[in-house]
Amino acid sequence: MINLTDKFPDIKILQDEPLSKYTFTHTGGNADWLAFPTEVNQVKRLVEFANKNSLAVTVLGNASNLIVKDGGIADLTIILTGMNKITVNGNDVTAQAGAAYIETTKVARDHSLTGIEFAAGIPGSIGGAIFMNAGAYGGETENVVSKATIMLPDGTITSLNHDRLDFGYRHCSVQDNHGIVLDATFALKPGDKEAITAQMDDLNARRAAKQPLDLPSCGSVFKRPKGYFAGKLIHDAGLQGYTSGGAQVSTKHAGFIVNINNGTATDYLNVIHHVQKTVKDKFGVSLETEVRIIGRD
Repeated sequence: MINLTDKFPDIKILQDEPLSKYTFTHTGGNADWLAFPTEVNQVKRLVEFANKNSLAVTVLGNASNLIVKDGGIADLTIILTGMNKITVNGNDVTAQAGAAYIETTKVARDHSLTGIEFAAGIPGSIGGAIFMNAGAYGGETENVVSKATIMLPDGTITSLNHDRLDFGYRHCSVQDNHGIVLDATFALKPGDKEAITAQMDDLNARRAAKQPLDLPSCGSVFKRPKGYFAGKLIHDAGLQGYTSGGAQVSTKHAGFIVNINNGTATDYLNVIHHVQKTVKDKFGVSLETEVRIIGRD
């Protein structure tokens, strides 16, 4: 077996590491190899090595809108949270992929830049936010991103402008080209710091009042079906409180599944499948998962 710790002495790499230590649900099996690069060149070297040795590469950020199956992830998993620099140039804020979206909104606020307040409580990383076109409270990432730096599967690094990112609902072109987001630039506008702060505080208070932030979860589980709200459908189906193992449909917000008692990824998937079947049977609506589900069974 290839020993990656010997191949990359300058990068923190762990073998057979439990991913439950890194996911917001506190679930997930082990990664064969888990690497923590801190600079772009390290990511490039890891990807090129994996290509040469036919290793699959999986990239994670904050792992907030993600379920890793209990079988874990094969070959090489890369966590980018060590690449978290945020810089400001005029009205532009550029954040590396591993930077927290929340921290990025705080930097914008501190520089009296407005437009990104909607993301004040989104717990994901910048890379994940671009990849999924994360949104909340009427705002979406696509509305403020001007460009992103992407590493393609062969290790080539390119810059994609807003149009080439081809944003859609919880989608962007990086999902299609299987690239890795390295950083993103947000084009913001000058604003009043006190007003920006007040809006962020209001959104965070609303989030805390409605969402089960005190328990591990993967965030919003289902996409919004056309003409409906997933949470209302789940509520109307009488599914709040439905439990399988240690995973439960939140009694506070039906769109969330929470880990109430050492739940596993399998528990989460059982709840998801039961919710989908029940909503389909009762209302004829198919709920698609927004949360990414990855890994081995």
